Amino acid sequence: MGSLRIALAQLNLTVGDIQGNAQRILAAAEEARDRLRADLVVFPELSLTGYPPEDLVLRPGLWRQVQSALAEISQRVRGVELVVGYPRRHEGRLYNACSLIATGRIKASYHKQHLPNYSVFDEKRYFVPGAGAQVVEIQGSALALSICEDIWIAGTALQARDAGAQAIVNINASPFHLGKAAEREEVLKGACHESGLPIIYVNLVGGQDELVFDGGSTVLDADGTVRLRAPDFTEGIYPLDLDPGRPLSPRAGEVVPVSRAEPGIYQALVLGVRDYARKNGFRGAVLGLSGGIDSALTLAIAVDALGKDAVEAVLMPSRFSAEMSLTDAAEESRRLGVAYHTIPIEPAVRTFEESLGAVFAGRPRDTTEENIQARCRGVILMAFSNKTGKLVLTTGNKSEMAVGYATLYGDMAGGFAPLKDVPKTLVYRLAAWRNRIAPVIPQRVLDRPPSAELAPGQKDEDSLPPYAVLDPILERYIDDDQTPEEIVRAGFDPATVAKVVRMVDRNEYKRRQAAPGVRISQRAFGRDRRYPITSGYTEIL
Repeated sequence: MGSLRIALAQLNLTVGDIQGNAQRILAAAEEARDRLRADLVVFPELSLTGYPPEDLVLRPGLWRQVQSALAEISQRVRGVELVVGYPRRHEGRLYNACSLIATGRIKASYHKQHLPNYSVFDEKRYFVPGAGAQVVEIQGSALALSICEDIWIAGTALQARDAGAQAIVNINASPFHLGKAAEREEVLKGACHESGLPIIYVNLVGGQDELVFDGGSTVLDADGTVRLRAPDFTEGIYPLDLDPGRPLSPRAGEVVPVSRAEPGIYQALVLGVRDYARKNGFRGAVLGLSGGIDSALTLAIAVDALGKDAVEAVLMPSRFSAEMSLTDAAEESRRLGVAYHTIPIEPAVRTFEESLGAVFAGRPRDTTEENIQARCRGVILMAFSNKTGKLVLTTGNKSEMAVGYATLYGDMAGGFAPLKDVPKTLVYRLAAWRNRIAPVIPQRVLDRPPSAELAPGQKDEDSLPPYAVLDPILERYIDDDQTPEEIVRAGFDPATVAKVVRMVDRNEYKRRQAAPGVRISQRAFGRDRRYPITSGYTEIL
């Protein structure tokens, strides 16, 4: 018996595009067969439907399309075998499944045994768990099929070994968050040590709404040594040779380093913006450019995602905009090669103030007038989007979303929020990292105190604690679920903690109306954190 060649198909697939995904699968299979001389091609979890398909799996029409696509793949595939993931109805039950397809037929199927139902996952809403291992023979080698969460649960890899497997093939749709790649590899090493088997781990790549799948498909030998690691955030088909034996022995391939913190986060943001715009049919992106750090970083991400010709910036000065803000915004646009437009909002603001004059008579100016400015800008950007077919990118960050330091229907107006899960202090680190590639953001933007510029001399610290204080409190309260007492015991001022917690709790209604944005943490605002809008609960210090 000679060596077995497997191709790891790390593909970017689209949720719901059954026919398009099937064609991608077939094209990859033909490439792996003809160019790589592969015996087997392995595709990601739920590759036919994309992941997560959510309530699409409840649509009867989806099942007709899945069955039609499986039949086409089975009929057309020759000279190579495939492992394809899809939702499978079997004996009246719905499973997250994969099948081995070869020479016109489905040779074997496996049902995912462990269904994640935490964080961004809710697979128990749709699927029932499978039971037992499934070992298939490819060119005389015995491979156990498994799906994503199965490899995280102790005993599942041992089950595969006891069923006679010489290696485990694990297909995945595992989303990115900071530190996830290292966490995955520790889990895979544990499964190797438990079972004494090599593991072939294939992961999805691409953006799906707020989720980004980072690829990084990996092969480990029976001792847990990494023998192949595919690039993060990049599509590709990666060959692997396994020499015969019990267990099989993976030959060394290219081991691409795991992305470091800022580069990895930045790549995730770029991929999330690119796929959200591309898969939803937008012609490009537009954003309001203020001369501040958030919009500057968002502009750089948009250009890196979509190309300079597909991105436009709009400068919308008011009576409170500093001249340096306009100068810096224009300079950012020039450095990135982006077309920009200057549309003053003062005429629109004055019209609104005149229209509301009788209602507001005798009342002092307050945040109402500030919000009118932000909402005028939102109207301009949405009109630009309607006319051009370009996606409005909002520029708010996680710190602002957490405490409600944003205007509904104003700076929150838009279709996608690249920085929604990026704390303000991380915004600065990402901007500094991007400038090391090329200085696209003027240094003055990084050095200036942040300001919304909606009132004379306004600075963020007039309303908020310094971000160096605010962000660690938010991380403890939101990401780590610490109580106010625990945060205070960590050394933070009790009054500041109490203020921040109140702001977070009372602004759920704003966050619920915010645009989706890329998830980079383990507790993003969206699928991760589901709090009621109407609630009498308070955190007591």
